[in-house]
Amino acid sequence: MDDESLEQWAERREERRPARGERRLAPLGDREQGSHVDPNAPRGIQEWDGHQWVPVGVAEDFTAAAQETGEDAPTRAGRVPLPTFSKLPPAPAPWHPTEVFRRPDTA
Repeated sequence: MDDESLEQWAERREERRPARGERRLAPLGDREQGSHVDPNAPRGIQEWDGHQWVPVGVAEDFTAAAQETGEDAPTRAGRVPLPTFSKLPPAPAPWHPTEVFRRPDTA
């Protein structure tokens, strides 16, 4: 396996991190939930301060929170590099028993 240098890793990590001041919405409650789960429930708004996501406000529902955060999924997704896929490994040989099994009543 090829090891990458610490500088290369840090550069790759910085490319994936959010920009300072970028906002995202977060569900309020004990568990994570998608936008389709109770879209009329209030949502929290968090802002990236360069080190962590900090709460900055609350929106009345999902649509208000999405407008406030400026959801721009394609540009955010573009920062996350997809793994490169190569040729698939060869398929394993089919399993065959190592000894011949016979029923006791047959000769």
